[in-house]
Amino acid sequence: MFWKKNKTKKTKKTKKTKKTVSGTKNFGKRFLELFNTGKTIGNDFFDYLEDLLVEADFGASVAVELVGELKETCRKDPSVTDKKELTESFKLLIKKHLKKAELKPEPGKLTVFLVLGVNGVGKTTTIAKLAVKYKKEGINGIVFAAGDTFRAAAVDQLSVHAQRVGARIVKQESGSDPAAVIFDAIISAKSRKESLVLADTAGRMHNKTNLVKELSKINRIINEKLDSGDAYKKILVIDATTGQNGLRQAEIFNEAVGVDAVIMTKYDSTAKGGLVAAVSIKLGLPFAFLGKGEGMDDLVPFDPDEYLNDLFSGPD
Repeated sequence: MFWKKNKTKKTKKTKKTKKTVSGTKNFGKRFLELFNTGKTIGNDFFDYLEDLLVEADFGASVAVELVGELKETCRKDPSVTDKKELTESFKLLIKKHLKKAELKPEPGKLTVFLVLGVNGVGKTTTIAKLAVKYKKEGINGIVFAAGDTFRAAAVDQLSVHAQRVGARIVKQESGSDPAAVIFDAIISAKSRKESLVLADTAGRMHNKTNLVKELSKINRIINEKLDSGDAYKKILVIDATTGQNGLRQAEIFNEAVGVDAVIMTKYDSTAKGGLVAAVSIKLGLPFAFLGKGEGMDDLVPFDPDEYLNDLFSGPD
């Protein structure tokens, strides 16, 4: 069968070009190549598209859902058959699921950002990047709360970042109660009339019960200590390279305390790109920033149109 051979050829081609073609462009290139086979838009086309979406980290259920919506669009409007029209229709189908979160400290109020995520996704570095961003925007009085007391290295790393970016840090000894650390940070920030508390947390996914219990306690303490006029957001950090594991992480943290916004790190090095859409479609969570480099200025505000243009772009 033509399509079976075609699929095998493209898999080999992907392996050869993986080092030189970015993840999102690799998907876009392969998507565009579907239109160069001379085949009409039909079941083979849609089956192959499903495979591409799964390989691009959309996940099986999301891939089936999106392709089903695209099939229905084509059924209702038979004119959607050429490359440009079908591509734009597919982008619009995905875009309707994407949400953008605005993460900005509210002037004249104390804002608390509780930063969530498993170990290794870049929480402490993301906290430092947020501090740099907000300081450039004129936000003064930024406090780091070293709530990941499970790992001494996390406290040390956050301390180094605090010194580099000029933020005050509240910390205790390793093994201390994380909720107590964050409690102290909020109370001291209020007394000093500071603007923003960026609170780090532990992410021990191997023990879900303890993780949920700990985060629930922290969440309760924050809600109890903030005044009605204060602002509080729970921010999840996920690593773009973790694929569908990132979706599972988002499910667990969202179930534990609720997530207000997502920041995706290492987006520049991802070999896929569909995890953003998967998290948005499955959980309805909005994205605030994408991390596209190692520098302190690499947090790029999430823009659905730019994301989709990047995802569907072909080879340079």
